[in-house]
Amino acid sequence: MVLLDLFLHLDAHLQNVILQYGTLTYALLFMIIFCETGLVVTPFLPGDSLLFAAGAFAAKGSFHPLLLFAVLSLAAIIGDSVNYAIGKAIGPRVFTADHRYLRKEHLLRAHAFYERHGGKAIVFARFVPIIRTLAPFVAGVGSMEYKRFLMFNVTGGIAWVALFVFSGYFFGTIPAVAHNFTLVIFGIIIISILPGVAQWGRGRMRAKVGRE
Repeated sequence: MVLLDLFLHLDAHLQNVILQYGTLTYALLFMIIFCETGLVVTPFLPGDSLLFAAGAFAAKGSFHPLLLFAVLSLAAIIGDSVNYAIGKAIGPRVFTADHRYLRKEHLLRAHAFYERHGGKAIVFARFVPIIRTLAPFVAGVGSMEYKRFLMFNVTGGIAWVALFVFSGYFFGTIPAVAHNFTLVIFGIIIISILPGVAQWGRGRMRAKVGRE
């Protein structure tokens, strides 16, 4: 319920943080995006919606838009790099062991996504919650060459942050959006999870056909 309230009233919570911490909010946003992309056990943190909300507040003057973009892009890139390093250190045994905080179902889904799209999965995954957190980890487990990973990491991180931050900046203060911000955030969440739901549905259908 706390997480649901955070997501659905993200604008109110972010405004309170800005009023209380001022410029330190940059650091807080950096840490949230870093953890959402860099720690395989925290895929539940807000990503797309937080970037959009931060962009909307930048349009109001709470943040410098280019500084916000730079800080959050850096957080996303460093986060994926750390996640990759953790996956590389743990290795393939992660797919067979049981983990308290890591659902094997999500991990295998991310692995299938990575196998299907190759290196481009690092870019595509940026726009799919949960998969976004697990894809760099899986790339590390699969020992993808780091130079190649970094190229996709930087491209995907910048594209992801730019899309949502500047969408919030240019559209977040439009009266129809500002007055229905909770609905907009909810819409972003729904649109973000649709690719994952569609992939899950296709997997279920293939499994059903296989059993028949």
